[in-house]
Amino acid sequence: MNNTVKLLQNHTSVRSYTNNPLTEEQRDAIFKAANQTSSFSLLQAVSIIRITDQELRKKVMQLSVNQPYIEEAAEFWIFCADFNRDHQIAPNVDLEYTEYLLIGSFDAGLMAQNALTAAESMGLGGVYIGAVRSNIEELTEVLHLPKYVIPLVGLCIGHPAEEKPGIKPRLPQSMVMFDNQYQPLDEEKLATYDQQMREYYQDRPVKAPFTVKNVKGWKDHIEDHLERSRMPFMLEYLNKQGFAKK
Repeated sequence: MNNTVKLLQNHTSVRSYTNNPLTEEQRDAIFKAANQTSSFSLLQAVSIIRITDQELRKKVMQLSVNQPYIEEAAEFWIFCADFNRDHQIAPNVDLEYTEYLLIGSFDAGLMAQNALTAAESMGLGGVYIGAVRSNIEELTEVLHLPKYVIPLVGLCIGHPAEEKPGIKPRLPQSMVMFDNQYQPLDEEKLATYDQQMREYYQDRPVKAPFTVKNVKGWKDHIEDHLERSRMPFMLEYLNKQGFAKK
């Protein structure tokens, strides 16, 4: 197994950082790795907002349910689906179709993953912040995002302040990868995975306020997080930004 595969298979989120900054060389290398990510038909429909102003960083943290590592990390980048650039080049193209939203979202996710992988290859750590969407309209105003641009995910990057946490168990391959056709949920395999997750959370350190121990299986986790992840305002916001009208 080569080093790249080992790095990917040993990923774990880091939420505690030292106050050491990244070097300009590190930052540029991470950007270049992200920027070279595959892009749908080379539309390059992604922009990154790097938050360097500390007051703005604090405001973004508050809008993202007060996750403290947003302020603590050496770098905080927000990945945006961006068709504003393309719109300026081709203003007669109707961008209201949902497919454009899917393209921009997929490409932004790929770029964010490449950025984190590059950072981890340097011994750095990071964590994604989906909560940047919790107050997405206000964040859009704070970042001065124009029409056809939406903030999708934040990424903290920095030097880990302590040993990285243990690898969180994932679903087994037999529950995720199917040959030729979709397979129904296997309750027996799910029960086994549930137990693995309970054991993981049982041994997980308690760190308030965002990693409070709550021992439960994956089934309970899914129900809880699906309930909490509803954002009934999102479609209206997307339409306001020019997306998903058709």
